[in-house]
Amino acid sequence: MKNRMAAGWTVGPAFAYLVLFFLIPLGIVFTYSFFTRGPYGQLEFSFTLQNYRNILDPLYLPILLRSIWLSLLTTFFSLLFGYPVAWAISRMQEQRRFFYLLLIIIPSWMNLLIKNYAWIVILRRQGLVNTLLSTVGLIHEPLPLLFNEGAVLVGLIHTYLPFSVLPIFATLEKLDRNLLDAARDLGAGPWQTFRHVILPQTFNGILAGAVLVFVPCLGAFITPDLLGGAGGMMVGNLIQNQILEVRDWPFGSALSVFLMAVILLVIFAGTRFSTRVVREDMQ
Repeated sequence: MKNRMAAGWTVGPAFAYLVLFFLIPLGIVFTYSFFTRGPYGQLEFSFTLQNYRNILDPLYLPILLRSIWLSLLTTFFSLLFGYPVAWAISRMQEQRRFFYLLLIIIPSWMNLLIKNYAWIVILRRQGLVNTLLSTVGLIHEPLPLLFNEGAVLVGLIHTYLPFSVLPIFATLEKLDRNLLDAARDLGAGPWQTFRHVILPQTFNGILAGAVLVFVPCLGAFITPDLLGGAGGMMVGNLIQNQILEVRDWPFGSALSVFLMAVILLVIFAGTRFSTRVVREDMQ
């Protein structure tokens, strides 16, 4: 009885907070997704699945595919750039580790609008990149570096790169260095050592970093809105547009539910894959 009361006092407030501010609003959004939009933007309480069918409409499907594609590219490049950074930091002395980890974390503390406006200054037609290339004579006209998918990709990588570095660093820090010495003594080269020793032991960190980057990237809307314009719209911008401008709450809710289902599927697949890899290593 005392254990139950203690659990109630400790877990209860957090559980009540999640129910009140997450589960109930989520249930409302899920319910709205089966309603219809009235002629003046009001909700009409008639059950329909048309909102989910509209997701596959040729007008909206390219936006969903673009969102998944940019999220996958962001995840790939974040891991590609983040792994060497995490490896280099893990091999430093403890005093230097803290300093470089701080350099990785500090950008995450900055306001997202400030970081995106900084990229606008860098990539615009009279920005730093075009001015530098024009000064050295490599271009004669400014390059269209802004308001396209490339600019969105750059902004997303800058935003979510720390989310891949930190979990990889956590696994690299626990890496048994004796195994590396043993691999060298047995004649393994750098690639063989990485492939058969380092990579299996850091796989969980890579998978955690991939999930931490892919999930928030899929729902991003500020970076695509500022750096991508109409050509870089993602599903987060579409949801914002449907709810705030078009006032089509049912379709916006259906998009939100669909996006959450995709995210849960990715997390579930990553968890199952990680569990299978761990079991194979134990065997």
